[in-house]
Amino acid sequence: MLESPRAIAFRDISPQAPTHLLVIPKDHYADLAALAEAGDGLLAEVLAQVHQAAVAGGISDSGYRVVFNTGRDAGQEVAHVHAHVLGGRRLSWPPG
Repeated sequence: MLESPRAIAFRDISPQAPTHLLVIPKDHYADLAALAEAGDGLLAEVLAQVHQAAVAGGISDSGYRVVFNTGRDAGQEVAHVHAHVLGGRRLSWPPG
């Protein structure tokens, strides 16, 4: 687990890749749009935490995917913005 003043990163309990981490802001933002509107560098801090999580997870050199699901049709199941950080194997496109 990694933590910054305004974000936290931890392993997903239902991984979709060998390494599947979640990065979330500590304060509540419903989705990516709300996080982007927050201003004051929070989105940049969350993205920096994404990279730090990838480094800690050992996937920064081989590559990783970052996914923000925004809205029901995109598969957002939790109404709190979070970034999925996936890696540890070659990821196909489109995903699935």
